[in-house]
Amino acid sequence: MKIVDLQNIIGSEADVFGPGEKPWNSRRLLLKKDGMGFSMHETIIPANSEFTFWYKNHLEAVYCVSGNGSIEDLATGEVHQIRDGVLYALDKHDKHILRGGTEDMRLICTFNPPVSGRETHDEDGSYNLPDDA
Repeated sequence: MKIVDLQNIIGSEADVFGPGEKPWNSRRLLLKKDGMGFSMHETIIPANSEFTFWYKNHLEAVYCVSGNGSIEDLATGEVHQIRDGVLYALDKHDKHILRGGTEDMRLICTFNPPVSGRETHDEDGSYNLPDDA
C-alpha cells in the first residue's frame, strides 16, 4: 500500500512548474516508479492563463475538482467548458488549448503510459517518452 500526502509533495522535486508569467503547477502524486501502470498528478491552471498541449505519446484523463476554464480541441475548433465535476479524456492524443477561467482550476490528471517525472514539454506541447518507457 502506498500513501501519498500532498503536503509532502509541495516544494519537493515532484512539485513542477511550467514556464511563463502565470505558470501551471503539476504536483506528481504517482509516477512510473510506483508501478501502477499510470501516473497521477494534481495540476493547477491559473485563472486567465492559456497553454497549448499535445500529448502525442500519452493518453490523459483529467477531472476538475475546483475552479473553471475551457479546453479547445485544435482539430475541430470545439470549445468545452470545464468546472468542478467535469472530466475530459484526451483519447485521441488530442492537441488542445487549456484556458484558465475566472478562478484557478484544480485538476486531477492521469497519464498512460505513466510519466517518470523527468519529462519537460517540447515546443509542440508534448512530453517525449523517456528512454526506459
